[in-house]
Amino acid sequence: MKIVISGATGFLGRPLAAALALDGHTLVVLSRGAAAPPGTERLVTWNPDGTAAAWAAEIDGAGAVINLAGEPIAGRWTAARKRRIHDSRVLATRSLAEAIRQARTPPATFISGSGVGYYGPLQDQIATEATPAGNDFLAKVCLAWEDEANRAQSARTRVVCVRTGLVLERDGGALPQMLPPFRFGAGGPVGSGRQYWPWIHRQDWIDLVRFVLATPAIAGPLNATAPTPVPNAAFARALGRAMHRPAFMPAPAFALKLLLGEMAEGLLLSGQRAVPEKAQRFGYTFAFPDLDDALAALFPRSA
Repeated sequence: MKIVISGATGFLGRPLAAALALDGHTLVVLSRGAAAPPGTERLVTWNPDGTAAAWAAEIDGAGAVINLAGEPIAGRWTAARKRRIHDSRVLATRSLAEAIRQARTPPATFISGSGVGYYGPLQDQIATEATPAGNDFLAKVCLAWEDEANRAQSARTRVVCVRTGLVLERDGGALPQMLPPFRFGAGGPVGSGRQYWPWIHRQDWIDLVRFVLATPAIAGPLNATAPTPVPNAAFARALGRAMHRPAFMPAPAFALKLLLGEMAEGLLLSGQRAVPEKAQRFGYTFAFPDLDDALAALFPRSA
């Protein structure tokens, strides 16, 4: 099957593209100019400004489109940075949805990125795909992002919005940024430690997207999180065990807010107890349902 991917050069996109190529799919990557990931059949330059331009010809006749484009959210959220976070997601998705709507033979599947930030800050309330959107910055971004994706939905195209949690792997994402304090014996919980962190091993995230491609009945939002989200304090203890380091030194909330501003509250000090209700209902089996097992795979004793 021909699959068109945006955002295929990032932390999630590159290994996903490699896995899809090994599955035998033909990959067309939409990029602003970055090098193509391994297995790419063709690299096509695009400028996702909310419209469908010449690159949109690649959408016509494709079996699936996967949209992972978006500005990284880590870092201090200035007003300009927040605009880039919002616009990079919304405009790229609008461009792809418009291309799908214009296609004579539209793709059967449009998988578009989203995040568990959709639910906003929650206490210990369990969040399934039926839980309504929150009202903070990330929730509003995710809601606008998904609204654009859903414009592509039709009798010929199903739309799946993958609400991704904290993806664990050592070569990117949030995990490498957590490691230095633990290496020096100064790791520990963030803030109160009571906020839930919905996590997923990257291999499960990749396999879940592959599962969606192979399961036409799946549509709408999909939580890409392991079935066992844990409070941040439990996450810190598990990471300490995996690294054979102590995990009792808390990072005070006030210090994080001074250092990171609004991002500290949006990403670190609040959380969502998001669970993959839909993935499990459709029969996806997680390779790493347990946090200790996931971290043990990432930090083998011989490493």
